[in-house]
Amino acid sequence: MSAPPARHFDVLVVGAGSAGSVIAARLSQDPACRVGLIEAGLPPSDPDIADPLQWPALQGRPYDWARRTVPQPFTAERIHEWPRGRIVGGSSCLHAMAHVRGHPDDFASWEEAGGNRWSWRGLLPGFARSETSDAGPAEGRGRDGPLPVHLPGDDEISPVVRAYMAAGAALGVPAIADHNAGELIGTAPNSLTIRDGRRVSVADAYLTPDVMARANLTLIDDCMVEQIVFDGASARGVLVNRPDGAETIHADRIVIAAGAVESPLLLMRSGIGNPETLKAAGIACRLDRRAVGRNLQDHLLVLGNVYAARQPVPPSRLQHSESLMYLRSDGLHHATGSPDIVLACVVAPSVAPGLAAPPYGSAYTILCGVTHPTSRGEIRPGGPRATDTPFIDPRYLETEHDRALFRTALKTAREVGQQQPLDAWRESEVLPGPEAQSDADLDAFIARAAATHHHPAGTCRMGPDEEAVVDPDLRLVGLDNVFVVDASVIPRLPSGPINASVVAIAETWSALAPTLR
Repeated sequence: MSAPPARHFDVLVVGAGSAGSVIAARLSQDPACRVGLIEAGLPPSDPDIADPLQWPALQGRPYDWARRTVPQPFTAERIHEWPRGRIVGGSSCLHAMAHVRGHPDDFASWEEAGGNRWSWRGLLPGFARSETSDAGPAEGRGRDGPLPVHLPGDDEISPVVRAYMAAGAALGVPAIADHNAGELIGTAPNSLTIRDGRRVSVADAYLTPDVMARANLTLIDDCMVEQIVFDGASARGVLVNRPDGAETIHADRIVIAAGAVESPLLLMRSGIGNPETLKAAGIACRLDRRAVGRNLQDHLLVLGNVYAARQPVPPSRLQHSESLMYLRSDGLHHATGSPDIVLACVVAPSVAPGLAAPPYGSAYTILCGVTHPTSRGEIRPGGPRATDTPFIDPRYLETEHDRALFRTALKTAREVGQQQPLDAWRESEVLPGPEAQSDADLDAFIARAAATHHHPAGTCRMGPDEEAVVDPDLRLVGLDNVFVVDASVIPRLPSGPINASVVAIAETWSALAPTLR
């Protein structure tokens, strides 16, 4: 019996997460373009995914890659859990739904790396194409895009969070309408990718039934990509493993959109990376790209500055974390510029693993973090197979810059927490606790309480230099028909949660793609 003919696509997209969902939907708008979309996981079936309040409980379920870091010297040698979505929709099915574009200054390094299209102004059309915002008018606001962006009203916001926002105002922190109108410094309700009280993942928004019914779009799920397949010096497709066996899927162009963890791992399994790193993993080097897997960045949050409440804390009507406060560490009254620290009010006790949490409903938390960490880590494969456990080392708090700013952020959180507008809610500080006053005490607490904000990026950075992994068109340097389009190409983290930026990257590249040959 003869084998079935090999599948062939004009464009093969690896990863149906935030970036891949956008790319597949946009490129398949051209009925002459045959698009294949590969996903390691399955479409969502867990009803908890749609419930905004359930997002902290989704980690560790079967659709989580459940990645883990190596022990981190500056966080008390702890191993950090890194949830990543192995599901159609990717990590947009797991994260906390905050939609933050960032500050215009955040994108200066992107513009330097890739030109005007990756500047704030260059990305604005991509942001706008993606969004349907119910906020007021602002520059570049999206009105008819696939992704709903909901700005909660006062009647939806917890009274604890309203008091926290007033506490910021008591210290001179500006109150702004929202965090997506250009200026970022100040306090605002979190804009959320929620519609009618339910999470909307990027796949929900872009891969609608009408889109999936297109004859030229094929979703291949439950499909693990082992490596890129070559014919001489050219990429011709990918080798995949499915429950029914291995298969090579061919394509004219390959777009890797598997995220900041899986994209560099796929490249390295394919022999693209640092020769020494590949040799250590039992992989022959095909293309020397030493920056693959390096430049790893992630936002950390300290979980957290916890307060016992003097009255019952009502449950959140949104998703627990209802307001971000972006600040400059050199003065809370600054109203312009890119922030360097961030606070967030959570309507629940939020603590890192190993720390004791008060009962739900009896406490609230002020989280704190650093918007632009300078620590840089790396990702390496643990072996030649997709099932081999990778080596993930974010090198959290490795620089004195990061450690000092975290100390300032925690002091600022405590200062906000002690303001008069929170008097009706604050009974006492539980964590770090009144005994923690010296810088050494705060450093020790931060080391035990820091946890990922789920924003890994930078491991296939773009740039015009010889060391960059992708060029300004996001083409893999050294291969004409392979592109990387996801958070891994980001040269430097923006100030806030990165999902909005990842969607804008995918929108921007998708508009460019027809001109790339």
